[in-house]
Amino acid sequence: MNLRHAALAALGVAFLGPACNRAPAGPAGPAAFPPAAVQLETAHTTAIEDASEYVATVKSMRSTAVQPQIDGQITQIFVKSGDRVARGARLMQIDPERQQAAVTSQEADRSAREADVEFAKQQHQRAEELFRAGAVSRQELEAAETGLSAAEGRLQSLSAQVQQQQVQLQYFTITSPTAGVVGDVPVRVGNQVSPQTVLTTIDQNASLEVYVQVPIERAAALEIGLPIRILNSDGSETIATTAVSFISPSADEQTQSVLVKGLVPNPTGALRASQYVRARIVWKKGEGLVVPVTAVVRINGQHFAFVAAESAGADGSPGLVAKQRAIKVGPIVGDSYTVLDGLAAGDRIVVAGAQRLADGVPIAPAP
Repeated sequence: MNLRHAALAALGVAFLGPACNRAPAGPAGPAAFPPAAVQLETAHTTAIEDASEYVATVKSMRSTAVQPQIDGQITQIFVKSGDRVARGARLMQIDPERQQAAVTSQEADRSAREADVEFAKQQHQRAEELFRAGAVSRQELEAAETGLSAAEGRLQSLSAQVQQQQVQLQYFTITSPTAGVVGDVPVRVGNQVSPQTVLTTIDQNASLEVYVQVPIERAAALEIGLPIRILNSDGSETIATTAVSFISPSADEQTQSVLVKGLVPNPTGALRASQYVRARIVWKKGEGLVVPVTAVVRINGQHFAFVAAESAGADGSPGLVAKQRAIKVGPIVGDSYTVLDGLAAGDRIVVAGAQRLADGVPIAPAP
């Protein structure tokens, strides 16, 4: 047994001998990661606007409500909603038969009165001739003159009544008071209408007015002449531009807002009366620093951006690292944030790939 232990010990010494002659290996370091490929862009200043956007209403400056001047039943409607009409164009017809009958009757009475006047003139002429011949007295001549005056007075009174009835007859044909576009037509053939009934509206959309309700907090900044831009539904396009032409001297009790108006030219008809639009009031213009929205990361309510900073690598060669920097941003202008604090013009900002970075990570500009 002792011989076996001795042999094994000798064999172990033989195996360990060569290993003891080699130098000990040093500790292995972690494998170096390649720099993260990112897209960089230089922060720059540009013309920016301090503006606020509100929901506004476009109204026609010449919107006329069409109402009849008489009572009656509608027998015809000549237009439909959306039709363009000229001034004086026929819109509707109210049954005129009763009025026409009254006019015809009075015209017949006027013919009788005209005959009475002709007879009175003849009597007066005969009385004058007889008076000159001494055949009748002055009293009879004066009676003939009185008869003629009375006949002419009755004719004039009846003629005025006929004229009044003829004017009244014209009211049974409803015409357009102005040129424009026909609005909603709520009545139908057969409806009984009165002077209180709104038959339709005539709107002129070539010149409109925008109504903007501005919160009372911004009322102090309102001035006549401030630019107003009318935008399309998604805010990407300006439909029309105008300026503040009216500022209400009082605030609305319910909404606590101040009414602002501006004249809006609408030659192409892109806007319609009573349409809701997006209105942007530009408070002031100036130069400001902007960065793309893709360069900004929001963490717990704080905005950050990664700035490319010069840094030497492990081998001493120059390189870039991402430095996280807290920034303060303003409103979005196009596809960029306005930067109020934290960055300077000329800083190289990571605009793509910032979500994968951490402070101090090596980066390399992507092609």
